[in-house]
Amino acid sequence: MIRLHINVDHVATVRQARRTDEPDPVRAALLAELGGADGITVHLREDRRHVQERDVRLIAGTIRTGLNLELAAAGDVLAIAEEVRPTEATIVPEKREELTTEGGLDLRAAGARGRVGDSARRLRDADIPVTLFIAPDPADLELAADMGVDAVELHTGEYAHAWPDRHGAAGRERWRGELERLRSAAARGRELGLRVHAGHGLTYENVRPVAAIADLEELNIGHSVVARAVLVGMERAVREMRALLAEARA
Repeated sequence: MIRLHINVDHVATVRQARRTDEPDPVRAALLAELGGADGITVHLREDRRHVQERDVRLIAGTIRTGLNLELAAAGDVLAIAEEVRPTEATIVPEKREELTTEGGLDLRAAGARGRVGDSARRLRDADIPVTLFIAPDPADLELAADMGVDAVELHTGEYAHAWPDRHGAAGRERWRGELERLRSAAARGRELGLRVHAGHGLTYENVRPVAAIADLEELNIGHSVVARAVLVGMERAVREMRALLAEARA
């Protein structure tokens, strides 16, 4: 069975809109576990726009599954990871002006491999498994493998953007192309000895074809589950997503 990690960042987004103490992402994480989540994901951004250090520490100390801490290659956040010791750490790109992470790490940019590589080594020296958030691109997979990381998370944003247009001939071709791109990248990642995860923009409507990719071990899903939880509650929202993943693998 493919693992389902629930990202509770957007619970913190609602809280920070009023700078109050509710809704609490820590409670959301516990309810997600009760709904069948295999792990919890949080992104501690440099600007602390949603998840706070308090959230990371409390979630790490209270959940019974595992914590995937998303973070940029930045010293202060790396230090928190070393203190908290999450189950895994996923290095992601960050831009202050973006609403959410817009793409994978650009490992071919000047200085990027050194910066990301240094951060990955620092985390692994603390016995924290490292994942890199990358595009489903063969060259990026090769670079990630060369860095000696444990896993990659494939950015599914382009697939998600293609989904609404799949009904026309051109839309179907684009959607199938993005899905095949994910399949090929997952298979190549496994060949390189990497664990392969995926996430970004996955919803109750578009998740099944991705969840059916046999080489994927884990999906990270946040916004869609939190949005549904507003209407039906977190436990039910997670159970419904878990059921879709089970159907896809069956």
